[in-house]
Amino acid sequence: MKNRPIDPTRRSLLIASCLCIGCAMPGPLFADAPMVKSEAPEFRRLMVGDYEVTVLSDGKNPLAAMKLLQGNPSRIADALKSGFLGEQVETSHNSFLINTGEKLVLVDAGAGTLLGPHTGKLLNNLRASGYRPEQVDEVYLTHMHTDHIGGLMSGNERTFPNAVVRADRRDTDYWLSEENMRAAPAEAKRFFDAATTSLSAYMKVGKLDTFEGSADLTPGIRARPAYGHTPGHTMYEVESRGEKLLVWGDIVHVASVQFADPTVTIGYDVDQVAAEQEHLRVFDDAARNRYMIGGAHLPFPGLGHVHDNGDRTYAYVPLT
Repeated sequence: MKNRPIDPTRRSLLIASCLCIGCAMPGPLFADAPMVKSEAPEFRRLMVGDYEVTVLSDGKNPLAAMKLLQGNPSRIADALKSGFLGEQVETSHNSFLINTGEKLVLVDAGAGTLLGPHTGKLLNNLRASGYRPEQVDEVYLTHMHTDHIGGLMSGNERTFPNAVVRADRRDTDYWLSEENMRAAPAEAKRFFDAATTSLSAYMKVGKLDTFEGSADLTPGIRARPAYGHTPGHTMYEVESRGEKLLVWGDIVHVASVQFADPTVTIGYDVDQVAAEQEHLRVFDDAARNRYMIGGAHLPFPGLGHVHDNGDRTYAYVPLT
């Protein structure tokens, strides 16, 4: 029997019928899976001379910039706007792992469980970078605020069981003092509690070691005092084969504001006047000598250089 040609009307009906059957078929067109809503591990590796430096993210959380930054409010607001930022600024929490070939040194331990769900990611990123916490020989603290020391503990256990913790004596004397805690305003007592919680286990086994001011801690790494943000706030200078990285802790919290106006401090600064002086001193030195800086709260990975604009203003040049 010969095939009859399908007239246009019949063809249209057949197409419509097929479409209706398709509409009635069960099952979605795409995979029925929940959104993952997590990021890739955050670590960044580079060499400073012969030393391997791995920047580890502990996470990011919102900072109430307009509320916490201390300075001319209109200038601060203008600087935030110029940087396409609002009153709340996403702030990175960066730690720095230095492998000298002889020692594995971690600068700052992150917040652990003390600051909520946005932080406490350092340990996972440490493992993702190829290291294990028991391999860390020493932990150097830039200072003893919660977001730098909370990660020293994992529950009731020391996170870094083989490490010695080192900090400037001015900070340990201040934050571990019961007298200072009793005299502190209510909103500041949590910092003292965090210091005791994070360091007691290390103190019990003799693994808290203090130094004073400028000190050579291990070949190639030197402590440099930058008092003001806290009484013993310390930077760490890493130098190998003529290359230098200055891990400067909390010298800067909001880059778009404080480089352009170094007089702007933050409510967390224990001594506002000293903190402002350190901004100017450290910015000038870093710009003049052209070494790399690493900031705890600069956008991850927090590495870059300081450019002197003249007239006591500066710019941050992120490492590309």
